[in-house]
Amino acid sequence: MICAQNKVSTQPPPGLLHPLPVPSRPWSHVALDFVTGLPPSAGKTVVMTVVDRFSKAAHFVPLRKLPSASETARLIIVHVFRLHGIPVDIVSDRGPQFVSQVWKAFCAAFGPSASLSSGFHPQTNGQAERTNQDLEVALRCVCSRHQSSWSTLLPWVEYAHNALTSSASGMSPFEGSLGYQPPLFPEQEREVAVPSVQHLYRRCRRIWREARAALLRSSAANKRLADRHRLPAPTYTPGQSVLLSTSNIKLRTESRKLAPKFIGPFVVEKVINPVAVRLRLPRTMRVHPVLHVSQVKPYITSPLQPAPAQPPPPRIIDGLPAWTIKRIMDVRRRGRGLQYLVDWKGYGPEDRSWEPTSRILDKGMLKDFHKRHPDKPGGAPRGAP
Repeated sequence: MICAQNKVSTQPPPGLLHPLPVPSRPWSHVALDFVTGLPPSAGKTVVMTVVDRFSKAAHFVPLRKLPSASETARLIIVHVFRLHGIPVDIVSDRGPQFVSQVWKAFCAAFGPSASLSSGFHPQTNGQAERTNQDLEVALRCVCSRHQSSWSTLLPWVEYAHNALTSSASGMSPFEGSLGYQPPLFPEQEREVAVPSVQHLYRRCRRIWREARAALLRSSAANKRLADRHRLPAPTYTPGQSVLLSTSNIKLRTESRKLAPKFIGPFVVEKVINPVAVRLRLPRTMRVHPVLHVSQVKPYITSPLQPAPAQPPPPRIIDGLPAWTIKRIMDVRRRGRGLQYLVDWKGYGPEDRSWEPTSRILDKGMLKDFHKRHPDKPGGAPRGAP
């Protein structure tokens, strides 16, 4: 158990690339994300990015602040449903807007499925994240000297993005979604003139078939390249015990370098797909339970190493549950009082918590802690004997 928690693997990460299915038509599958941290520009500080996973076309919507779930739903109706119809699937990260009951009810009412990326491995929302990177680069190029003007230049950035040829499909997002490249100047009108609706229909169907074939080739090539640096993931089953990597989890320890590399074991509740599982995690961890398989590894028991003891149940003191403190690790000021970082007896580092003075019944432990650390908050005042 000690070796499993503290040793790191020198092998490539497990979990072969599991690409999302390639859509068969434009705007049937969209990705949604937000760009924050922008300077105020005409009262706008956030950009909502909506990307068509088929054609890579994008809409950039400036906003005053991060929207709530209900505001996000209204924005989707205005900027997606109104222009392109109701999509089959909406991919997003696990922001508070997308895990709320309002968003789930909105998707259930209108029909699109709500797909969420797995924790610490947002592969499913990669298209929106890549588009966000392109957007930030474009904004730096056009308004690096006048940063407060970015919202007025956003329509031109969107046009440039949608007119640029995509490496995945070999055509621009305009061509992939509209069937032609719209002219920027009047003298280009003759190049895109369409003699009949039937001609436009046939051309769109041909372009969409070519775009989908190109996307399938690109997806297969990306999978081959990615899988060269990955290993097949173990087969997990519900009820199986696994260890969880701490690479993306902030443990409350004295030294990050000497902290365990894995914690657990935890139980697999559900296998979402070949590369994602849902774990039964304690609420104190505040980590979303759906994780990529590269973040977990099987928990293997050995007759030479006894299984870890189960955490002790709480004692009942004055009708309330109480847990035994192993040690007090640190102290900090919060408001007018103090909070202590408590390491609980029989529990792992993921269960350590900050507790106010009133919840620590053994006052002798507090005195011993401040005796060992007089310079910490709440210790003996300077100059005291």
